[in-house]
Amino acid sequence: MNSIEIFAGGGGLALGVKEAGFAHSSLIEWDYDSTKTLYHNYKIFDFDNEKQWIFNDDIRNISFLEYANKIDLLSGGPPCQPFSIGGKHKAHNDNRDMFPEAARALNVIKPKAFIFENVRGLLRKNFAKYFGYIILQLTYPEVQKNANQTWLQHLAVLEKHHTCNTEKGLYYNVVFRLVNAADYGIPQKRERVFIVGFRNDINGNWSFPSTTHSEEALNYIKYISKEYWKKYSIKYISSNEKKDISFNLDKKPWVTVRDVINDLPNPKKANDFYNHKLQEGAKSYVGHTGSLLDEPSKTIKAGDHGVPGGENMMVLDNGTVRYYTVREAARIQTFPDDYYFPCSWTESMRQIGNAVPVKLGAIVADSVKRTLYSAKRNNKNNGNGTI
Repeated sequence: MNSIEIFAGGGGLALGVKEAGFAHSSLIEWDYDSTKTLYHNYKIFDFDNEKQWIFNDDIRNISFLEYANKIDLLSGGPPCQPFSIGGKHKAHNDNRDMFPEAARALNVIKPKAFIFENVRGLLRKNFAKYFGYIILQLTYPEVQKNANQTWLQHLAVLEKHHTCNTEKGLYYNVVFRLVNAADYGIPQKRERVFIVGFRNDINGNWSFPSTTHSEEALNYIKYISKEYWKKYSIKYISSNEKKDISFNLDKKPWVTVRDVINDLPNPKKANDFYNHKLQEGAKSYVGHTGSLLDEPSKTIKAGDHGVPGGENMMVLDNGTVRYYTVREAARIQTFPDDYYFPCSWTESMRQIGNAVPVKLGAIVADSVKRTLYSAKRNNKNNGNGTI
């Protein structure tokens, strides 16, 4: 099955989609430094570097006509800054709001399914009307906004279209969910909104993948069985704080920072790992603290003026703090160790902070792929030909 990624960034979701078994026709990203990272990793994406497969351009300049009716999956993460809690919260008034362009791409390409991801701020109460507008745009991408319409006028048109009960054209069955990446085995407490849609001729019968990991299970191996500390030969200091908790152990433990960086060498010394070099200058102060080693990391972030909560730092066993190396942050976002970031620490951390965790992207994309295969088989069995 083939795919196209728009707003590809540093490649987190794109790599997850590839690992799920899709073959990318192309990746589209306007930011030059991000495309430099994508180019450096062309072998991981299974691309021939002699052929143009990355389009370093504004999506508004791309027609998508060459992909019409040829693509199984459209994926991407429209810029999150208009909706980010750490941003200016301008939503539709921010020229970086690219959801209308995502809907235009859907209308032209007409993929069998799509996956879009964004920050949890998208679900804030004061964005509720606009979020409803986003969902309707993605549901009925053929009902495009006219140049002289405001978004509220276009919303009214979409609402009438949605309730007229005479739908015969292209539309998508759309669902969304706020998920915590830690609940899927990613070593990071990262809440994000996924929006998934299936074309109306696809009998999807799809729901979001079930969670596989829990904080409860992590607490059990830390405070009851204590096997977590034994694994790392750490002396556990008894605490009463977890004694009276009842534990449901039907899921795996959350994955911690220590779980994923424990085998990495000291970044102060030369080593053979890509991007594993110490960045000096980390400081802890009120409101600016790092992630604990024995919990999933705080959300890796990409701030315009630094990261205010110290999310890109870790607290060492001796109580001091240091910045994550690029490799450590990449592991927390589940990038493979051979995925190379050719930019500065600041730029690389920006790309990593904006990325979808590779493993989470793969989990969602794999569930979509299996649904498309199932729908294809059912169509053949019913004598309706292929999708």
